[in-house]
Parts: sequence; structure tokens; C-alpha cells
Amino acid sequence: MSDWTRPRSAQRFALALVVTALFVLLRGVLDPVIGSYVPYLAVLPAVIFSVRFCGLGPSLLAMVLAFLGEQYWFIPPTHSLKIVGTSEIAGTIVYFLVSLSIIVFAETSRRVMAKLAVSSEELRQAGEGLERRVAERTYELQQRNVELLNQAEVVRQLSGRLLQMQDEERRRIARELHDSVGQIIAAMAINLAEVEREGGSLSPRGAQALAENSAMVQELSRQIRTISHLLHPPLLDEIGLASALRWYVEGFAERSKIQVSLELPGDFGRLSPEMETAIFRIVQECLTNVHRHSGSPTAAVRIASVANELRVEVQDNGKGIPAEKQSEMACAGRTGVGMSGMRERLRQFGGQLEVNSADGFTAVIATLPISQPRAKSASSSSSSSS
Repeated sequence: MSDWTRPRSAQRFALALVVTALFVLLRGVLDPVIGSYVPYLAVLPAVIFSVRFCGLGPSLLAMVLAFLGEQYWFIPPTHSLKIVGTSEIAGTIVYFLVSLSIIVFAETSRRVMAKLAVSSEELRQAGEGLERRVAERTYELQQRNVELLNQAEVVRQLSGRLLQMQDEERRRIARELHDSVGQIIAAMAINLAEVEREGGSLSPRGAQALAENSAMVQELSRQIRTISHLLHPPLLDEIGLASALRWYVEGFAERSKIQVSLELPGDFGRLSPEMETAIFRIVQECLTNVHRHSGSPTAAVRIASVANELRVEVQDNGKGIPAEKQSEMACAGRTGVGMSGMRERLRQFGGQLEVNSADGFTAVIATLPISQPRAKSASSSSSSSS
């Protein structure tokens, strides 16, 4: 191993500190993109680099410093190390579980390989005893691999729980916006209307300011209502997925100026609340990607039920996904946050996600195994908006 990969003790700690600082800075650059959707994702490479090139102590230092930097600067409430809410506690547990798993596995592998790195003369002298020790170490590594697989399953379960808690938190925030902020704004609008009725004594400038305030309060009320519904559409709970999707597609088309068609089965009924939420979020994420990346003037959302399988397809006629990006998406761990979130939601129900793209065409297809719908709705088979 070269001097670069085995620096002195002080240099290893300094290198781990510098690399951690760089990845925290990178996290700040990426914050407008990833936000707090997948906490600590951007700083995990600092831990991986430290455990690979700096050793156990520096990697533990990098793990702690990266967590403190993420928690202090990027996790609400910022400029505080306070952990608020069960979602943040779960995110902290996942971060330390993954980081410690990486450190333990890398350090164990390093020590095992160091013991195996003997000269050819020592190998000849060791003979059968060394072969026995190698077999024992191999067995230990296999056991470690089994443990890592079990830990990966735990991480997947925690990820699913995080998504569920995220949906619950969105539902709570939407309710608070509607019940608290919305009511205050409505009261402000009533008071302004009362002032307008008695505004004859106001100067022209004051009357204009009053009219502008009334218009701003109405716009604020509309935006609060839109944000509340985007966080968690009340139709999703009250009427079902079909009505919630129609409402979202119509609003998306109006905001984005993208013509979107929606096709639903004529006998589309209710699914479990968790599955309806997952399908709604998948369609929401796909249409957001169409607006951000595709450049397509149109999009189509199709939901079909065949036997005991539900197929959700979102298609656009944009510029497609570059070949190199598709290759990255095919590799585990190389997908973006939104794509990973969709895969994780589908995994909770035993579903799969498929992405087909070419020049001028992209289709995202999600399939989920389902039982018969609980209750049929009288929704029509298709609707479109522009």
C-alpha cells in the first residue's frame, strides 16, 4: 500500500477532517435540490472515503462531524443540534446504522486481508494450518455478508417507515394550514371587506393600498389552499384516488401549461389508503419530472387493472433520458432521490418500476399486485385537461 493510502496518524485525521468539510460544503450546494428528503445522503461519501483511506479513528470522526454539520446547517430547525420529531430520530438512526455498518465491515475486511497478506515463504510454511485459518476467515466473511444483508433489509424497512411518516407529516401540515392559517386569512379578508365598505373617508392612495391588500389576501388564501392540497389532497381520503388524480392533473396542467390526459378504468374503486397514497405520490413525482426535465408539451397518465395487477404509466413526448443517465439508473444506488423514493414505495407493496426512454419518448411504468378494489366508484373512464 502506498504512502498516499497509508498516511501518518495526524495526516489521516487531518485528511478525514478536510474531506468531511468538502462534502458538507457539497451538501450546501445540493440543498436546493435534495433538501431534507433523504437526510445525510450527500455526506455519507465522506465516511466511505475516510474508512477507505484513513482508518477506523478518522472514519468515526468523519461520521460524527458529518452528522453535526448536516444537523446544524441543513436539518430544520437549522443552526441547532436539536433533533425534532420521530422522522428525524429515524433518519438519525438510519444514518448511524449505515455508517457504522460501513466502518465495521471495512475495518474487519482490512484486518482480515492484512492477516492474509503474507509472503509466499510464510504461505509455504503455514501449510495446512493456514488453509484452515483461511477457511475460518472465509466463513466469518460469509457470516458478515449475511449480517449485512439482514441489516440492508432493516434499512429498507426503515426507509419505508420514513416514507410513511413523511406522508403522515404532510397530512398533518396540510390540515394545520387549512384549519389554522386558512381561518386566519379568511378572518383578515372579512375585516378588509368591512374596512372597504367604510373606506369612503380614505385618501385615494389609502383606498388603493386597501384594495391591493384585499387582492393580496385573496391570492395568499388561494396559494395556501393549493399548497395544502398538494401536501395531501383531501379528496384522497374523502373520495379516493381517482378524484384526487383528476384534481391534481387539472391543477398541474393549469400551472405548467402542459396538456395532460388521464385514463382510468371505468370500474376503478378504492384501494388501501397506503396504496392510494403511494400511487398518487408516484404520479406526482413523474409529472414533476416531466415538467422539470422533458420539455414535452404533453403527457399522459394511464391506470389499468388487469387480473390482480395494477399498472400505472406516465408517458411524455419530450427529449428522453440520455443513454449515460439510463446506464446510471440501471445500477443500484445510482438513481436520483425521486426515483429511489418511487422504487421504495413500490417495494413496500411488492411492486416494480420500469423506465423506458428514447429520443422523443419516455415512459415510467409502475406495477403493483392488488386484490379486488374495496368499493367501486362511479368515475368515468377518462378525462383530460390542458
